[in-house]
Amino acid sequence: MRDQGRSRFPGIKARTPDAFGAQLEYILGRYTVIRMEDLFRALADRTEDLPRGSLLLTFDDGYREHFTHVFPILQTAGVQGSFFPCGRAVMERAVLDVNKIHFILAAVKDHSRIISSIFAALDEMRPRTDLRDNREYYRELAVPGRFDTGEVIFIKRMLQRALPEYIRGAITDRLFREHVTADEEGFADELYMSAEQLKHMKEAGMFIGSHGWDHRWMDTLPQGEQEREIDLSVDMLRVVGVSERELVMCYPYGAYSGPLIDILKTRGFRCGLSVDLGIADLDRDDPFALKRLDTNDLPVSAGEPPREWTGPAAQEEGKSP
Repeated sequence: MRDQGRSRFPGIKARTPDAFGAQLEYILGRYTVIRMEDLFRALADRTEDLPRGSLLLTFDDGYREHFTHVFPILQTAGVQGSFFPCGRAVMERAVLDVNKIHFILAAVKDHSRIISSIFAALDEMRPRTDLRDNREYYRELAVPGRFDTGEVIFIKRMLQRALPEYIRGAITDRLFREHVTADEEGFADELYMSAEQLKHMKEAGMFIGSHGWDHRWMDTLPQGEQEREIDLSVDMLRVVGVSERELVMCYPYGAYSGPLIDILKTRGFRCGLSVDLGIADLDRDDPFALKRLDTNDLPVSAGEPPREWTGPAAQEEGKSP
C-alpha cells in the first residue's frame, strides 16, 4: 500500500489507497469479512461453522502505510485486518534484508548492474570461500517467477538463500548503502510501523501476529535458530499487547515445515498462514498451513470480473510490498 505519486521509489510494487478502497468495496459486496477471533473459535470447535464466503484480511511485513492508509480505511468500513510485522524491524529499527533487496531493485533500473556487482563481489571472495562459478549460479536460479523476471528472481534468490548468510548479508548491505542510503535507522522509521502504532491498532480492534523476527526462510534454519526467531517475535508481540492465547504465525516467504510447526505448537500458536495459493478449507487443511489469495488474485474494483487462478503458488522470494 503506497501513494505512488509521492513515493521516492515508484518502482516498488504497491496498491494505491484508492485502489485498495475499491478492492475492499468489491470484497464487502461478495464476502463476509471475519475477525481472527472467529477463526480461533471455528478451529477450537469444528461444530461452529463460519459464514459462507468468510474472508480474513491479512497484511504482511508491518509497513508504515498499513497504519497511515490501511488502518483508517478498515476502521471506516468497520472490519478487522490482521497485521504481521517482523520483530527486528519494530524493536531495533533495522531494515530487513528482504526490504533492502526490494529498494536496491527499485533504485537501480538496469538490473544487470546489480548482477554485475554481485558477480564482482563473489570474484573478490572466491579465493577465500567455497563458491561456485558465477555462470552456474545464473543458469540455475534465473528462472522467471509468478511476479518477477528471471533477472529479478536471480538477484532475490542469490541474496536471500543461495549464498552463505554472511556473504549475502555483506553484499546486500554494500548495495543498500551504495544505491539507497547509509542512514538505515532513519529509513526504517519511514518504512515500518512502530511498537506504539501497532499497540494503538491492537487496542482499536485490529489483530497483530508474528512474521518472525528477521524475515528469514525459517524452514531452512536449525532448530535452535527457528526457536530464536519465534521466541523473539513473541517478545515483540507482548510489547504491543498480544496475549499468549492469540498467537498466529504468518510464515516469511510462506516457508514452513513439520519441525517448525511442532515448535509453534509448543509455544501455543493457534494457526499458521502460508502463501500457498488457494481458499482455506478448515475441514481438510492443516490449521498451520492455511492457504491464502494474494491481493492480485482479486479484482481491483467492483466492476471487474473475478480473476482466474489455479494451482498452488510457488514460494515467493520476498514479493514487494
